[in-house]
Amino acid sequence: MADESFAFHRRDPIKSSVGNVAANRRRQNAVTVGKERRESLVRAKRLCRVGISGDGDADVSLDSEMMIDEEQSILEAQTSSAVEELKSAVAYQGKGAMQKRVNALRDLRRLLSKSEFPPVEAALKAGAIPILVQCLSFGSQDEQLLEAAWCLTNIAAGKPEETEALLPALPLLIAHLGEKSSLSVAEQCAWALGNVAGEGEKLRSVLLSQGALLPLARMMLPNKGSTVRTSAWALSNLIKGPDPKAATELIRIDGVLDAIVRHLKKADDELATEVAWVVVYLSALSNVATSMLVKNDVLQLLVDRLATSNSLQLLIPVLRSLGNLVAGDSQTIYAVLVPGHEITDSVIKVLVKCLRSEHRVLKKEAAWVLSNIAAGSVEHKRLINSSEAVPLLLRLLSTAPFDIRKEVAYVLGNLCVAPTEGDGKPNMILEHLVSLVSGGCLPGFIDLVRSADTEAARVGLQFMELVLRGMPNGEGPKLVEREDGIDAMERFQFHENEDLRNMANGLVDKYFGEDYGLDE
Repeated sequence: MADESFAFHRRDPIKSSVGNVAANRRRQNAVTVGKERRESLVRAKRLCRVGISGDGDADVSLDSEMMIDEEQSILEAQTSSAVEELKSAVAYQGKGAMQKRVNALRDLRRLLSKSEFPPVEAALKAGAIPILVQCLSFGSQDEQLLEAAWCLTNIAAGKPEETEALLPALPLLIAHLGEKSSLSVAEQCAWALGNVAGEGEKLRSVLLSQGALLPLARMMLPNKGSTVRTSAWALSNLIKGPDPKAATELIRIDGVLDAIVRHLKKADDELATEVAWVVVYLSALSNVATSMLVKNDVLQLLVDRLATSNSLQLLIPVLRSLGNLVAGDSQTIYAVLVPGHEITDSVIKVLVKCLRSEHRVLKKEAAWVLSNIAAGSVEHKRLINSSEAVPLLLRLLSTAPFDIRKEVAYVLGNLCVAPTEGDGKPNMILEHLVSLVSGGCLPGFIDLVRSADTEAARVGLQFMELVLRGMPNGEGPKLVEREDGIDAMERFQFHENEDLRNMANGLVDKYFGEDYGLDE
């Protein structure tokens, strides 16, 4: 096995015949970043504390502070009582009935907006959903519709089983997205639906089957406003898969592509962030969408945003979108990112900016994008190798956290091999290999060989094979031995992974066999 060639692949591999791997990687990334977004960066579910119009009740924030020390049981009792009051108000048919309903809805909404963990369970046990659905009926006053949708929004921000309780309300929430509804009502309903979509694949499927995609897409078309922002956020939750069908349907809706381009070009950071998340899932899940985005110069717009913004909330989805577009369409690298063209130089510059960032996620994403570019033509490899990226990558390989080092290893490894047709042995780019080894990268790759991560260990072994085979004057074995590379490979002697076992044992046998060192 010693003479088996170990070609470095980007996650979208050099060989186009296995392009499905690229799609799988992008889809996995979509799921991963969805979790990251939900847990830390931008929650997939959002409580609504201030009104859509921005003029929420003055006492809501005060109550929120006052509620910190109140017993949860008191809040739950108040919530149960508020639901009963709402039932009475809905049943009441006398003078001032409408205002009585609105007041009762507002009282319940305030209780559901007070705490970090709203008393959703108490509201559900008291029978809130059926009565709130009744309050969403067509012909009701906007104030009533808004308060009912607000209550449902915060219920949907609860636990999975609490979100599922909204199933009876979904048809009316979707119906109120239509043009006959006021903007404030439509936006609040979009917010509620975004929370439902953020819960998981099952509820996304329900929403899609009930027709939520088209009206939400239409709400994203205007130039600005919180309604556009909320609908974009809800759409990013709705299309996040793993089924790519919704992403493909969305990009084909009239006006959506133009709106995405317009928002990325001109919108403020807040709106551009939400639209960028839509692009993340479009480019991760749909090859149709990826192709359309590339053809409409979205790549350049993403680069411009990366170059000019310092907002981490915006940079993360923009960088991920850029990476997806580069990984998703083989023509992007060869037809758009042509060495010598201004956009190609701009891409490298913004990726260098991200590698220099203090933020871990930006470093990791930038390395991933570079690894895909580095898997392109020899000209692409030379462009990166002569850029400011290489010194940064070499430092990251030895000092960064493991997940970043693993991505960096793919970049550096890809710089050292030329693309090949079929399954032939890759041609080494000796100049790059010698330069990187002289820069001190070998210990970093050997550390990866020692890791428990089989993918990282494979990359480390592949690079060691290049060093052993390619370094001038037979220096490779001595360099590997000096860095305790033999010991690192011997740990695979009885490894459960057959590929790694054969790879490591083959290298030891070929380069460190019985005759090793005799000539000295």
